[in-house]
Amino acid sequence: MQLVVLDGSALNPGDLSWNAFEDYANVRVFPRTEPSQTADHIGAADAILLNKVSITQEVVSRCPNLKYIGVLATGYNVVDRAAAKAAGICVTNIPAYSTMAVAQHVFSLITYFTNHVALHNDSVRSGGWIRSENFCYWNAPLMELCGKTLGIFGYGHIGRQVAAIGRAFGMNVVVCPHKPDSSVEGCVERDELFARSDFLTLHAPLTDETKGIINARTISLMKPGAYIINTARGALADEADVRAALEGGALAGYAADVLCEEPMLPDCPLLGAPNCVITPHIAWAPLETRKRLLDIALANFECWLRGAPQNTVC
Repeated sequence: MQLVVLDGSALNPGDLSWNAFEDYANVRVFPRTEPSQTADHIGAADAILLNKVSITQEVVSRCPNLKYIGVLATGYNVVDRAAAKAAGICVTNIPAYSTMAVAQHVFSLITYFTNHVALHNDSVRSGGWIRSENFCYWNAPLMELCGKTLGIFGYGHIGRQVAAIGRAFGMNVVVCPHKPDSSVEGCVERDELFARSDFLTLHAPLTDETKGIINARTISLMKPGAYIINTARGALADEADVRAALEGGALAGYAADVLCEEPMLPDCPLLGAPNCVITPHIAWAPLETRKRLLDIALANFECWLRGAPQNTVC
């Protein structure tokens, strides 16, 4: 059994181990794989693990030995599932491994705007408190979350955890599930979600329906001074429209852990935009979270080898 890891440095930059997979296969790990290298890196392998490497119809046709694709993430849009299914390839993903970490990151981005910790730490380090005539000072308005409305678009595992944390802060939570579900507490229609939210956080999958859901029209529905948080998929937002809203004051702030193109391109509309904070797709990346992902990936592989695959997407 030959197993190839196509972009191992994403999950494991050196603080984890692939050794457990070596009990079942000869393992070859590539730190990263460019599109032109994909088929060659797979070669005659029976199984592959990947995070963001695209597996296209062409790649599938050039790798006739391939029988298993383990996606090291929840999203699996990088795999041409129709091509994999036609070739009899089993594809698995890693569901619900990052719920706690992503929900935590959402609130780190929210409190970036409400508490301005980095701004004030920089001020103190530069001597601002030493020069202060008062025992305290603030360089930007501070805000309580209690009583504010938290809107959640998409209500899977992460959305539900974000709602729980929001309620713990004393926030009013309103929800628009990706698929309508009137049984959800605080459920509202999409336009009402935009209109009521002081903070709107995105937790829906990227589909034809949800692509660009953050745009000039939907932003125009929001309150003056509202904020948007995106830890789901970059393309849920029209980045040019977001920048225009930030520059024009229609949005108070936009925080994203994801972009339409990753890594960020030099011409990304959000680069240098006012009141915009961007982290480099790290919400999923705490060590504990990545260990959990690797454990599930191993279990997926073991189950497939036993003929009883789990977490299959085709």
